[in-house]
Amino acid sequence: GCSHACSYCMAGDTPVLMADGRTKPLADLSVGDRIYGTERRGDYRRYVATEVLAHWGTLRPAYRITLEDGTELVASGDHRFLTDRGWKHVTGSEQGPNRRPHLTLNNKLLGTGGFSASPIHTPDYQRGYLCGMVRGDGHVGSYSYVRPGRNKADVHRFRLALIDLEALRRTRQYLASIGVQTTEFVFQKAVGNYKTAHAIRTSTRSGVEAIREAICWPTHSQEEWSKGFLAGIFDAEGSRSCGVFRISNCDSTIIEQIEACLSRFEFSFTTERPDRPSRVAYVRLVGGLKEHLRFFHTVDPAITRKRSIEGTSVKSNARTNVVSIVRTGVDIPMFDITTGTGDFIANGVVSHNCFAR
Repeated sequence: GCSHACSYCMAGDTPVLMADGRTKPLADLSVGDRIYGTERRGDYRRYVATEVLAHWGTLRPAYRITLEDGTELVASGDHRFLTDRGWKHVTGSEQGPNRRPHLTLNNKLLGTGGFSASPIHTPDYQRGYLCGMVRGDGHVGSYSYVRPGRNKADVHRFRLALIDLEALRRTRQYLASIGVQTTEFVFQKAVGNYKTAHAIRTSTRSGVEAIREAICWPTHSQEEWSKGFLAGIFDAEGSRSCGVFRISNCDSTIIEQIEACLSRFEFSFTTERPDRPSRVAYVRLVGGLKEHLRFFHTVDPAITRKRSIEGTSVKSNARTNVVSIVRTGVDIPMFDITTGTGDFIANGVVSHNCFAR
């Protein structure tokens, strides 16, 4: 039963931050889905994974809340968001029966601001991903040798070994789409603190030649190719730890391509080229969690553990000040959920969940 007739709700197309770092429309959530909520730990509120415990829909008058960065949120007047001054309803009054904490143009919502759209995995995106992944972590080679008493033998080999099956199997799928069939096998069993590494390989001449062609640098890179390349090179050589996001490589051409693709999507970054024999350079994405999430959503890397924001502070420099609250004048289907933390992340801001079960 829902004692308040489901008055705390949002539009069904509101993107919700999932525990795997991707997003899903609020209307499409299901009981048992893992999403992000928040909880206070010490002096800070931090992102934590939680579970959807209930999900339902209703019909309510819609209000559109617009933030300084252009983020739009459509919710009922009773819905609440977390602001720099605590939880506040969308609408209310300073006195009378409707007196309650409510949003004003002086409020700033907590969070990173609106989420970016995910890429479509087009053939260009797939080739970009293969280029980043194979150049970053794969081995492609051909050589000849003469066996005693026999003719010259030609050997063609491709191998990619990874701990994360998500990236390995995405690569295998993309290779299959260009006609390259690979075999998966255990490359190294778990030993001590090292996890099991799996690998894919092919030893056919046509397969290796097709891979070489697929990972060629494009003369004029398309936008989808650039997204795929960033996703592939991040899965191969990238990391995000303790709030630091970086991609490393010792190939100057790869580093230049990373820089060009990041610039294409207006990411801010800095490149560190230490004077060391290893010649490894590091491209660091700056701008905090807001830009890290924008990268993940814009290019969609495959490895979910690298997309984790568990324990990250909710504080942000995002431009999430409220600039307008408008009643649309129409009733629309809306949805709400109950979560383990009592809240969820709706299009980049912290939203309360309904307390009904």
